[in-house]
Amino acid sequence: MAEKEKMQARPAHNIIMENRKLLNLSGVKDVDSFDEQTVCVQTQLGNLTVKGDGLHISRLDQETGEMSIDGEISELVYSEIKDESQGFFARLFR
Repeated sequence: MAEKEKMQARPAHNIIMENRKLLNLSGVKDVDSFDEQTVCVQTQLGNLTVKGDGLHISRLDQETGEMSIDGEISELVYSEIKDESQGFFARLFR
């Protein structure tokens, strides 16, 4: 029973890319910005930047946290989530 609770508490974030033309994401919290070359997304496990040409958000469901991006995808880059709960000196002396 405890293992089942751990699996449910873990954030669900998945990426499925088909032929570098279609990207399906789950675990999306928010879309920061987008244009035809770059889509910046906040996910359950960090910030994700998708780069390419002719990018288009074809589906975004905020209730389930799922989205689809189509276009020519050339790059996926994660960056860490910044912990804003720590103070200035705590971050300074890490």
